[in-house]
Amino acid sequence: MSTFETLEISCKDGYSLSGRFYAKQTSHKKNHPILVCPATGITQHFYQAFAEWLSTQGYDVLSFDFRGIGRSLHGPLNKSEASIVNWGQLDIPAAIDSLLCKTQTDQVILLGHSAGGQLLGIVPNYQKVAKVIAVSGSTGHVKGLKGKTKLLAPLMFNVIFPLARITKGYGPTQAIGMGENLPKDVAKQWAQFCSKPGYVINAIGKTVFEDYHAKIDCPITVLWSSDDEIATATNVKDLLRLYPNANTQMIELKPKSYDHKAIGHMLMFKKSHQNLWSTIEKQLHI
Repeated sequence: MSTFETLEISCKDGYSLSGRFYAKQTSHKKNHPILVCPATGITQHFYQAFAEWLSTQGYDVLSFDFRGIGRSLHGPLNKSEASIVNWGQLDIPAAIDSLLCKTQTDQVILLGHSAGGQLLGIVPNYQKVAKVIAVSGSTGHVKGLKGKTKLLAPLMFNVIFPLARITKGYGPTQAIGMGENLPKDVAKQWAQFCSKPGYVINAIGKTVFEDYHAKIDCPITVLWSSDDEIATATNVKDLLRLYPNANTQMIELKPKSYDHKAIGHMLMFKKSHQNLWSTIEKQLHI
Protein backbone atom coordinates (compact mmCIF):
# COMPACT_ATOMS: atom_id res chain seq x y z
CA MET A 1 0.00 0.00 0.00
CA SER A 2 1.37 3.38 -1.01
CA THR A 3 1.98 5.93 1.73
CA PHE A 4 1.24 8.83 -0.59
CA GLU A 5 -1.18 10.02 -3.25
CA THR A 6 0.34 11.17 -6.53
CA LEU A 7 -0.83 14.67 -7.45
CA GLU A 8 -0.54 16.72 -10.60
CA ILE A 9 0.22 20.36 -9.83
CA SER A 10 -0.72 22.83 -12.54
CA CYS A 11 1.32 26.03 -12.72
CA LYS A 12 0.10 29.43 -13.92
CA ASP A 13 1.91 29.00 -17.24
CA GLY A 14 0.31 25.57 -17.82
CA TYR A 15 3.36 23.53 -16.84
CA SER A 16 2.55 20.36 -14.90
CA LEU A 17 4.53 19.30 -11.84
CA SER A 18 4.58 15.90 -10.15
CA GLY A 19 3.72 15.89 -6.46
CA ARG A 20 3.19 13.44 -3.62
CA PHE A 21 0.63 14.08 -0.89
CA TYR A 22 1.08 12.32 2.45
CA ALA A 23 -2.12 12.49 4.51
CA LYS A 24 -1.80 12.78 8.28
CA GLN A 25 -1.92 9.42 10.03
CA THR A 26 -3.27 10.58 13.40
CA SER A 27 -6.57 12.03 14.54
CA HIS A 28 -4.76 15.07 15.92
CA LYS A 29 -4.30 17.29 12.89
CA LYS A 30 -1.76 20.08 13.10
CA ASN A 31 -2.83 23.62 12.22
CA HIS A 32 -0.81 23.98 9.03
CA PRO A 33 0.08 21.52 6.27
CA ILE A 34 3.75 21.19 5.33
CA LEU A 35 5.10 21.97 1.86
CA VAL A 36 8.48 20.31 1.30
CA CYS A 37 10.40 22.30 -1.32
CA PRO A 38 13.42 20.42 -2.67
CA ALA A 39 17.06 21.35 -3.08
CA THR A 40 18.59 21.97 -6.51
CA GLY A 41 18.52 18.76 -8.54
CA ILE A 42 17.01 16.68 -5.73
CA THR A 43 13.82 14.70 -6.39
CA GLN A 44 10.77 14.32 -4.17
CA HIS A 45 11.66 10.66 -3.55
CA PHE A 46 14.64 11.81 -1.46
CA TYR A 47 12.22 13.25 1.12
CA GLN A 48 9.84 10.27 1.26
CA ALA A 49 10.94 8.76 4.58
CA PHE A 50 10.88 12.18 6.25
CA ALA A 51 7.47 13.05 4.77
CA GLU A 52 6.08 9.70 5.93
CA TRP A 53 7.37 10.38 9.42
CA LEU A 54 5.81 13.86 9.46
CA SER A 55 2.47 12.33 8.50
CA THR A 56 2.70 10.07 11.57
CA GLN A 57 3.18 13.22 13.65
CA GLY A 58 -0.16 14.60 12.46
CA TYR A 59 0.87 16.71 9.47
CA ASP A 60 -0.50 16.74 5.95
CA VAL A 61 2.56 16.94 3.70
CA LEU A 62 3.15 17.73 0.03
CA SER A 63 6.46 17.17 -1.74
CA PHE A 64 7.10 17.78 -5.43
CA ASP A 65 9.70 17.94 -8.18
CA PHE A 66 10.65 21.33 -9.58
CA ARG A 67 10.18 21.68 -13.34
CA GLY A 68 13.03 20.12 -15.28
CA ILE A 69 13.80 17.69 -12.44
CA GLY A 70 12.69 14.10 -11.82
CA ARG A 71 9.05 13.44 -12.71
CA SER A 72 8.57 17.12 -13.56
CA LEU A 73 10.90 16.86 -16.55
CA HIS A 74 8.90 16.55 -19.75
CA GLY A 75 10.91 15.64 -22.81
CA PRO A 76 14.71 15.66 -23.30
CA LEU A 77 16.69 17.51 -20.61
CA ASN A 78 18.60 19.54 -23.20
CA LYS A 79 15.29 20.97 -24.43
CA SER A 80 14.10 22.03 -20.97
CA GLU A 81 13.56 25.78 -20.51
CA ALA A 82 13.25 25.55 -16.73
CA SER A 83 15.04 28.08 -14.53
CA ILE A 84 15.45 28.80 -10.83
CA VAL A 85 13.35 31.93 -11.33
CA ASN A 86 10.58 29.69 -12.70
CA TRP A 87 10.83 27.60 -9.55
CA GLY A 88 10.23 30.63 -7.35
CA GLN A 89 7.70 32.52 -9.45
CA LEU A 90 5.66 29.59 -10.80
CA ASP A 91 6.39 26.22 -9.18
CA ILE A 92 6.36 27.07 -5.47
CA PRO A 93 3.21 29.25 -5.81
CA ALA A 94 1.38 26.42 -7.61
CA ALA A 95 2.48 23.88 -4.98
CA ILE A 96 1.26 26.19 -2.20
CA ASP A 97 -2.15 26.57 -3.83
CA SER A 98 -2.39 22.85 -4.54
CA LEU A 99 -1.70 21.96 -0.91
CA LEU A 100 -4.16 24.57 0.39
CA CYS A 101 -6.84 23.27 -1.95
CA LYS A 102 -6.16 19.68 -0.91
CA THR A 103 -6.31 20.44 2.81
CA GLN A 104 -8.85 23.30 2.77
CA THR A 105 -6.59 25.50 4.87
CA ASP A 106 -5.45 29.12 4.55
CA GLN A 107 -1.67 28.87 4.98
CA VAL A 108 1.16 26.37 4.69
CA ILE A 109 4.46 25.98 6.48
CA LEU A 110 7.20 25.96 3.87
CA LEU A 111 9.91 23.48 4.76
CA GLY A 112 12.59 24.15 2.20
CA HIS A 113 15.84 22.27 1.68
CA SER A 114 18.69 24.43 0.38
CA ALA A 115 17.32 26.23 -2.74
CA GLY A 116 13.79 25.23 -1.70
CA GLY A 117 14.09 27.54 1.29
CA GLN A 118 15.83 30.40 -0.51
CA LEU A 119 13.18 31.65 -2.93
CA LEU A 120 10.26 33.03 -0.89
CA GLY A 121 11.26 36.59 -1.77
CA ILE A 122 10.10 36.06 -5.37
CA VAL A 123 7.01 33.95 -4.58
CA PRO A 124 3.90 36.02 -5.52
CA ASN A 125 1.58 34.33 -3.00
CA TYR A 126 4.04 34.57 -0.09
CA GLN A 127 1.14 35.69 2.17
CA LYS A 128 -0.06 32.07 2.14
CA VAL A 129 3.11 30.96 3.98
CA ALA A 130 2.77 31.05 7.77
CA LYS A 131 6.39 30.15 8.50
CA VAL A 132 9.57 29.09 6.71
CA ILE A 133 11.89 26.38 7.97
CA ALA A 134 14.97 26.45 5.76
CA VAL A 135 17.05 23.31 6.23
CA SER A 136 20.61 23.93 5.05
CA GLY A 137 19.29 27.27 3.77
CA SER A 138 21.74 29.96 2.69
CA THR A 139 22.73 32.02 -0.32
CA GLY A 140 25.55 29.63 -1.23
CA HIS A 141 27.82 32.58 -2.02
CA VAL A 142 31.09 31.12 -3.32
CA LYS A 143 33.25 33.26 -1.04
CA GLY A 144 31.39 31.92 2.00
CA LEU A 145 31.86 28.25 1.12
CA LYS A 146 34.18 25.89 3.00
CA GLY A 147 36.34 22.84 2.32
CA LYS A 148 36.32 20.94 -0.97
CA THR A 149 33.15 22.71 -2.09
CA LYS A 150 34.98 26.04 -2.03
CA LEU A 151 37.42 24.58 -4.58
CA LEU A 152 34.86 22.67 -6.64
CA ALA A 153 32.21 25.40 -7.02
CA PRO A 154 34.27 27.85 -9.15
CA LEU A 155 35.32 24.97 -11.43
CA MET A 156 31.71 23.82 -11.77
CA PHE A 157 30.24 27.28 -12.23
CA ASN A 158 32.92 28.84 -14.43
CA VAL A 159 34.22 25.92 -16.48
CA ILE A 160 32.02 22.80 -16.42
CA PHE A 161 28.62 24.50 -16.74
CA PRO A 162 29.55 26.91 -19.58
CA LEU A 163 31.26 24.15 -21.59
CA ALA A 164 28.45 21.64 -20.99
CA ARG A 165 25.84 24.22 -22.02
CA ILE A 166 27.42 24.15 -25.49
CA THR A 167 28.36 20.46 -25.72
CA LYS A 168 25.50 18.77 -23.83
CA GLY A 169 22.78 21.39 -23.45
CA TYR A 170 22.46 20.84 -19.70
CA GLY A 171 24.38 21.04 -16.40
CA PRO A 172 26.08 17.66 -15.70
CA THR A 173 25.82 17.59 -11.90
CA GLN A 174 25.03 13.89 -11.60
CA ALA A 175 28.58 12.86 -12.45
CA ILE A 176 29.97 14.85 -9.51
CA GLY A 177 27.37 13.57 -7.03
CA MET A 178 25.25 16.71 -6.84
CA GLY A 179 21.80 15.37 -7.66
CA GLU A 180 20.04 15.13 -11.00
CA ASN A 181 21.51 16.78 -14.09
CA LEU A 182 20.17 20.30 -14.43
CA PRO A 183 18.38 22.21 -17.19
CA LYS A 184 20.87 24.62 -18.76
CA ASP A 185 19.25 27.78 -17.39
CA VAL A 186 19.00 26.32 -13.89
CA ALA A 187 22.75 25.66 -14.03
CA LYS A 188 23.41 29.13 -15.43
CA GLN A 189 21.32 30.94 -12.80
CA TRP A 190 22.77 28.84 -9.99
CA ALA A 191 26.23 29.99 -11.00
CA GLN A 192 25.11 33.61 -11.38
CA PHE A 193 23.21 33.74 -8.09
CA CYS A 194 26.03 32.21 -6.06
CA SER A 195 28.73 34.41 -7.58
CA LYS A 196 27.60 37.40 -5.51
CA PRO A 197 26.04 37.79 -2.06
CA GLY A 198 22.25 37.61 -1.90
CA TYR A 199 21.45 34.66 -4.22
CA VAL A 200 18.18 35.38 -6.10
CA ILE A 201 18.36 39.07 -5.21
CA ASN A 202 20.90 39.24 -8.05
CA ALA A 203 18.09 38.58 -10.54
CA ILE A 204 16.01 41.57 -9.44
CA GLY A 205 15.66 44.02 -12.32
CA LYS A 206 17.08 41.48 -14.80
CA THR A 207 14.86 38.40 -14.97
CA VAL A 208 12.78 39.17 -11.86
CA PHE A 209 10.72 42.34 -11.64
CA GLU A 210 8.65 41.70 -8.49
CA ASP A 211 10.63 41.66 -5.24
CA TYR A 212 8.76 40.64 -2.08
CA HIS A 213 11.66 40.22 0.34
CA ALA A 214 10.92 43.36 2.36
CA LYS A 215 7.19 42.58 2.49
CA ILE A 216 7.62 39.19 4.10
CA ASP A 217 7.02 39.20 7.85
CA CYS A 218 6.43 35.53 8.65
CA PRO A 219 8.98 33.80 10.92
CA ILE A 220 11.98 32.29 9.11
CA THR A 221 14.21 29.72 10.82
CA VAL A 222 17.34 28.20 9.31
CA LEU A 223 18.69 24.89 10.60
CA TRP A 224 22.18 24.13 9.37
CA SER A 225 25.06 21.92 10.40
CA SER A 226 28.46 23.05 11.57
CA ASP A 227 30.07 20.77 8.95
CA ASP A 228 27.99 22.08 6.01
CA GLU A 229 30.38 23.42 3.37
CA ILE A 230 27.63 25.34 1.52
CA ALA A 231 25.27 26.64 4.19
CA THR A 232 28.01 28.10 6.36
CA ALA A 233 27.25 30.61 9.12
CA THR A 234 28.34 33.41 6.77
CA ASN A 235 26.01 32.27 3.98
CA VAL A 236 23.08 31.64 6.35
CA LYS A 237 23.38 35.21 7.63
CA ASP A 238 23.58 36.42 4.04
CA LEU A 239 20.21 34.80 3.34
CA LEU A 240 18.43 36.06 6.44
CA ARG A 241 19.53 39.67 5.92
CA LEU A 242 17.33 39.72 2.79
CA TYR A 243 14.20 39.62 4.99
CA PRO A 244 14.45 42.78 7.12
CA ASN A 245 10.88 42.58 8.42
CA ALA A 246 10.79 38.88 9.28
CA ASN A 247 11.55 37.38 12.67
CA THR A 248 14.58 35.28 11.79
CA GLN A 249 16.40 32.58 13.73
CA MET A 250 19.54 30.51 13.16
CA ILE A 251 19.90 27.05 14.70
CA GLU A 252 23.27 25.33 14.31
CA LEU A 253 23.39 21.55 14.64
CA LYS A 254 26.65 19.85 15.58
CA PRO A 255 27.11 16.24 14.39
CA LYS A 256 28.74 15.02 17.62
CA SER A 257 25.77 16.26 19.66
CA TYR A 258 23.59 13.78 17.76
CA ASP A 259 26.18 10.96 17.63
CA HIS A 260 26.91 11.48 13.94
CA LYS A 261 30.26 11.81 12.21
CA ALA A 262 28.69 14.16 9.66
CA ILE A 263 25.46 15.94 8.78
CA GLY A 264 26.62 18.29 6.05
CA HIS A 265 24.27 19.72 3.45
CA MET A 266 22.22 16.62 2.64
CA LEU A 267 21.96 14.15 5.51
CA MET A 268 19.23 15.70 7.70
CA PHE A 269 16.51 13.98 5.67
CA LYS A 270 18.15 10.53 5.61
CA LYS A 271 16.79 7.65 7.72
CA SER A 272 20.31 7.28 9.12
CA HIS A 273 19.82 10.71 10.71
CA GLN A 274 16.26 10.23 11.91
CA ASN A 275 17.22 11.38 15.40
CA LEU A 276 17.42 14.90 13.92
CA TRP A 277 13.83 14.90 12.70
CA SER A 278 12.24 15.82 16.03
CA THR A 279 14.56 18.86 16.16
CA ILE A 280 13.24 19.95 12.77
CA GLU A 281 9.64 19.17 13.76
CA LYS A 282 9.83 21.39 16.86
CA GLN A 283 10.38 24.36 14.56
CA LEU A 284 7.13 23.64 12.70
CA HIS A 285 5.13 24.77 15.72
CA ILE A 286 3.60 28.25 15.55
